[in-house]
Amino acid sequence: MNLSNSQKKQLKALAHSLKPVVTVGQHGMKESINDELAIAIKHHQLIKVKVGVGDRDVRDELIQKMVDKHRAILVQRVGNIAVLYRFNPQKGKIEGFS
Repeated sequence: MNLSNSQKKQLKALAHSLKPVVTVGQHGMKESINDELAIAIKHHQLIKVKVGVGDRDVRDELIQKMVDKHRAILVQRVGNIAVLYRFNPQKGKIEGFS
């Protein structure tokens, strides 16, 4: 699923007030973190993830692995915070997102 620029803009606005629901520490991804991420993105559809590992390249690589593994879309990355989105047909559209 690809998002248009206006859709990404809407998601960024919706995510602005969100707090990170998953935190990846300095030891990287563990299976328990992957499980929490899967539950969170299925339930919320739009989530923030705090990634506190290494330098920028390591962080970007880890975020890309999360996106690929969970079939999500990277809406935005600012510093060590990533905003991920994955539509859940059982939940329907997010309020305020078209």
